[in-house]
Amino acid sequence: MQIENARIEELNSQLESVHKRNFDFHAAAITNVEAIIDKLIAFQVAIPSWALGAGGTRFGRFSIGGEPGNLEEKIADVGLLHKLNMSSGAISLHIPWDIPSDAAKIKALAAHHGLVFDAMNSNTFQDQPGQKLSYKYGSLQNVDKAVRQQAVDHNLEVIKYGKELGSNSLTVWLSDGSNFPGQLNFRKAFENTLEGLQDIYAGLPEDWKVFVEYKAFEPNFYSMTVGDWGHSLLYANKLGPKAFTLVDLGHHLPNANIEQIISLLLMEGKLGGFHFNDSKYGDDDLTVGSIRPYQLFLIFRELVEGMNARGMNHATDLGWMIDASHNIKDPLEDLLQSVEAIMIAYTQALMVDDAALDEARQNNDVALAQELLQHAFRTDVRAIVAEARLRAGAAIDPLGAYRSMQVRKMLIDERGAVSKATGL
Repeated sequence: MQIENARIEELNSQLESVHKRNFDFHAAAITNVEAIIDKLIAFQVAIPSWALGAGGTRFGRFSIGGEPGNLEEKIADVGLLHKLNMSSGAISLHIPWDIPSDAAKIKALAAHHGLVFDAMNSNTFQDQPGQKLSYKYGSLQNVDKAVRQQAVDHNLEVIKYGKELGSNSLTVWLSDGSNFPGQLNFRKAFENTLEGLQDIYAGLPEDWKVFVEYKAFEPNFYSMTVGDWGHSLLYANKLGPKAFTLVDLGHHLPNANIEQIISLLLMEGKLGGFHFNDSKYGDDDLTVGSIRPYQLFLIFRELVEGMNARGMNHATDLGWMIDASHNIKDPLEDLLQSVEAIMIAYTQALMVDDAALDEARQNNDVALAQELLQHAFRTDVRAIVAEARLRAGAAIDPLGAYRSMQVRKMLIDERGAVSKATGL
């Protein structure tokens, strides 16, 4: 299904007078509001193809009905999101969950929905039907050279699909590690993994990047071969200028100072991509900003400061993506909420008075420095974000529009009440 512009305009007309009052009131207090709106319109967050169906836990998975059963339907669903918020203009594919049988046709379909293809994602953490060798004991770290080569070959195949679709980056997340002391020789596991990554790196097109994603635990709980940002940075530095670290908010030990990690990676020119989600205990993959909104703001503050320091384009020089699993919520509603939270935190970060903050720091005025940050965080910027959407041709209230149009009901009518998306 597709959403007509006229329907969005109709719903916007019902909200526009109230929105204008709210916007005028809040915009009056923001000196750089027009520059912020321009940045919001340009900022796009990629939607992963695996996040469009119901997620699950080790105990079960509960269908919501109307889930996309193939890649074409997933692209259509991202198109729905983008139509509603005009901030979800990219899709990130996971191979082999979503292999394009006809790349030219898939690329044209995405363009029809106003979408481009973001980073491609490989999978060496699961054994696939018909796979010759198992990843039970790791992929690129494996003691068996043949298993390592199989993992390399898979990543090179993912790059091939990406080239056909117009992507320009590859994300490598490895579940490699160990569950028990003595299971691995840490040094040899690192060296094997580096060797495999070097083979993958050699297969990158000139204009591509590779993102090395890290995770502190799961599915291995004693050690992870790419367990933290230091491991990832080591690999990226050893690989070369096209290799970068990818930060996933859920992939850290409790209480990690993620904003400091981001600052240092930006300083080194080695932050390449970012996966947004939220968590209470571990890699919970919850709606962005639902648990730690202040942390999200502080992260964006470091992103904005670090990108500005290096003269980077906020919209294009880093890869932005949501990585979440929707266990009990409508995935499309959850994704709309996540994008909204991202845009709010980004707006608040753009509002910080940099000159005043620098002066407070130079004077060791701790209270004022804290106050300047918290002033931005406590400012209600929802009307600013909505104005950016309105100017871009999207819905003032995307979630409200989604519900008013009964999109999930129409998807169930179209695809059936019992459906299951590929992937998670």
